[in-house]
Amino acid sequence: MTPSTGRPDLSLSGDPVAPAVVLRPGGNTLAGDAIALEPLDPRRHGGELFATADSAPDGLWDYLPYGPFHDAGVFEAWLTTNAGSADPVFYALREKASGKVMGMVSFLNIVPAHRSIEIGHIWFGPGLQKTRAATQAIHLMIAHAFDDLGYRRVEWKCNARNAPSRAAAQRFGFRFEGIFLRHMIAKGRNRDTAWYSLVIDDWPAVKAGFAAWLDDGNFDAAGRQKTALADCIAGGFA
Repeated sequence: MTPSTGRPDLSLSGDPVAPAVVLRPGGNTLAGDAIALEPLDPRRHGGELFATADSAPDGLWDYLPYGPFHDAGVFEAWLTTNAGSADPVFYALREKASGKVMGMVSFLNIVPAHRSIEIGHIWFGPGLQKTRAATQAIHLMIAHAFDDLGYRRVEWKCNARNAPSRAAAQRFGFRFEGIFLRHMIAKGRNRDTAWYSLVIDDWPAVKAGFAAWLDDGNFDAAGRQKTALADCIAGGFA
């Protein structure tokens, strides 16, 4: 066990890996009680997604390789290209209470041979940020990768300067694995990349933590959480 987290020490490698059927994502809606992740369809989602993108503050796009978007034609062309992509595989986020499409997420760097997949290209519109629905969206993706598709490693990568994304990775139960220096050039600037992972060994405890946090009993009448997600996940390892 690692003293700082109470999690198993996975530093030793070389264990045999049993064969498994591993599937690629795409084609299915991932639905929770607060949000649905719908396979990206420009005709169905384009108008609402552009309205969300156009109304978002430009700072939303600081650490993404595209945006801001204030031209409908440019956005439509970008969306159409991404809708046809096999990697990344994009989803539109439909918040259940309002019925509105309010952002996007994707699976990317999909490597079935090694049972590894990444969650990224995450942008939540202003009405979705810091909500129960947003957290459920990430939970649905992680659960789909491990429980439905057969992956054993889910990755989260972000610009090392992107403090909110790094905090989110840790909140969601990902392990910090280090900084890849001079990893990319994004929008003409150097990007050092912070690398995080969630592995199948940790998933039962993290899954239990998500379930405890998302439970209706964890929220008061005003929708405020009673126990933080990080504490719920830590409880799963206790």
